[in-house]
Amino acid sequence: MTLTPSGTPSRSRLWGKDNDALPEWVDLDRSAITRRYDRFARIIPLFDWLFFMPPRFREKAAERLQLKPGGRVLEIGCGTGRNLAPLRAAVGPAGTVYGVDISTGMLDQARALCAQHGWSNVNLLQQDAAEFVAPAPLDGVMFGLSYNTMPHHLAVLHHAWNQLRPGGRLVVMDAKLPPGLGGRLILPFSLWLMKRTMLGNPLIKPWEDVMRVAGAIEMEQYMFGSWYICAATKRLDAPAPTATS
Repeated sequence: MTLTPSGTPSRSRLWGKDNDALPEWVDLDRSAITRRYDRFARIIPLFDWLFFMPPRFREKAAERLQLKPGGRVLEIGCGTGRNLAPLRAAVGPAGTVYGVDISTGMLDQARALCAQHGWSNVNLLQQDAAEFVAPAPLDGVMFGLSYNTMPHHLAVLHHAWNQLRPGGRLVVMDAKLPPGLGGRLILPFSLWLMKRTMLGNPLIKPWEDVMRVAGAIEMEQYMFGSWYICAATKRLDAPAPTATS
């Protein structure tokens, strides 16, 4: 999970007073979201089951980054570290994995995982992703179940995209409303559930944001359109990132 800079509102009250109003999402403050994720840190694995995450979903998302041994990859909203294993496997011991999150409780779990496996090339930082600057251009960026939790998701997306090398890949993996009538019917319940659990705004469509930034995307959907992996490649003729991107 990654949150907003200090003073910027963050996720979570819902609906207007009028029952006929369109569904909406109103943000909570940053400290409230941090407390929520700190409290949930030890039970996060249960949510994979609760939300019917597809088999090998995390591994498939990491594969879509097309990383090579020795590469550099950033996970935005690394949480308890459940995507670190496939990311580290992709870049190997000579590569580097950066994980950024704002929740102390989540990062404590991720650091314990790294210590357990002896992953010395995984660097975890408690920091807003909009402020993270990689020491060298990145080969890949992953939003692992985090994009919709960030009120400033567009700023984070642009900041991350600017740090990708030309030819680098960006992946967003997450759940979404299924298309059509089914999605419209479950939207009220989805808003209610997200308010009480992960604080991910179901009204956001990250693939549209990535399309506007990248110009083209690859979109894979699972479980009748309720889970997806969106991937994009930075053009080879794009300007190379600078140290201050």
